[in-house]
Amino acid sequence: MAVLSREIAGKRVLIVGMARSGVAAARLALSLGARVRCVDLRPEAPQVAGAVCSYGPHDRAHFLEAEEIVVSPGVPARQPDLAAAAAAGVPLIGELGFAARYLDIPLLAVSGTNGKSTCTHLLAQILAQAGRRVFAGGNLGCPLSEAALQQAGQAGLEGGGPFDVAAVEVSSYQMELPGSFHPAAAVILNLTPDHLERHGSMENYAAHKCRMLARMGPEDAWAIPADSPLLSAAAAAAGGAGRQAVLDGAILAGLPLDRFPLPGQHNRDNLAAALWLARRVGVDLSAGVSGGPGSVDLGLLRGLPHRLEPIPLPPDHPHRGVRWINDSKATNVDSTLVALAAVPGSILLLGGRGKAGAPYGLLAPALRGAPAPICFGEEGPVIAAALAAEGLAVSVVPGLAAAVAAA
Repeated sequence: MAVLSREIAGKRVLIVGMARSGVAAARLALSLGARVRCVDLRPEAPQVAGAVCSYGPHDRAHFLEAEEIVVSPGVPARQPDLAAAAAAGVPLIGELGFAARYLDIPLLAVSGTNGKSTCTHLLAQILAQAGRRVFAGGNLGCPLSEAALQQAGQAGLEGGGPFDVAAVEVSSYQMELPGSFHPAAAVILNLTPDHLERHGSMENYAAHKCRMLARMGPEDAWAIPADSPLLSAAAAAAGGAGRQAVLDGAILAGLPLDRFPLPGQHNRDNLAAALWLARRVGVDLSAGVSGGPGSVDLGLLRGLPHRLEPIPLPPDHPHRGVRWINDSKATNVDSTLVALAAVPGSILLLGGRGKAGAPYGLLAPALRGAPAPICFGEEGPVIAAALAAEGLAVSVVPGLAAAVAAA
């Protein structure tokens, strides 16, 4: 456990936003002896044993009387009660930074608009194959506060707890209030338009992505795409003493990529980033495939659900000869274009809930010569209109079941 484990003992700590991150942060603060109050606008938000839970409309007095406020990533830092507390001098910190304060293991951070969950998942598998005790989470799945909580609960065990390294997915929301979050190594995979309703501009979005670089020391390293002027400018503005590295195909040279099961160049890029991060904590990948303790077998790596995930059909299914792929995590135009490049000629189902201002017409070049896309759901007509304006034939159906039947 980190040296600061008791610094909040007896302090009044307010947890704002009680989804998974908030619940984990509350449990961590309680374990450290804090006096915890949880607030959430939802009256039915989860209860946390040992904390005072004040759910429903906020009482600003709860914010102003706190000695520290821990903010879940779903709550914008500009929220009026938070802004009032900050103006009154109350320290604000995001859940990720709060958890990192109580961890003394290397944090390997993965960010970017697209691919960060897959990259984090690959990194965790590589570290585990190499014999490391790895925590995987952050924005992906398990909040980082859970790692700190488990590490604290087992700090007396031989080996210092259940984890010796963490693979952490980091979102731009989590970097609104980063605290002293300090990864030992970090990659930002890419930057494409997303979350602008919260960040306002691409420049501000890039700045939030690069905030995790600000507290790096000379022993740390980070990497960003060579072709992103926005990220380059934001990284320079963030400061920090970490050393910049270059990520390119050289890291994959000599590895048996024919064994790597995830399709598409983007997944090879994710693999390269994961391998680079693993090497930063001493994982030796010179063998490339399983050849004994500490080596890594690329053939055993797996992707995440809903990301170019093959859907197995039973042997007697009438469409057994059709390859079905679930890529429902492709929630913006850029990630959809990446998927189309990985699986060209697909019948594309497009719909669900859209994002305001999404440039759906940019999909048109990748769809020319492919079967007509099928648009469905709330955003279906909007997508169809944008593609029709680009000269594509499109069909529109009410919902997902109708889209599958049409496909």
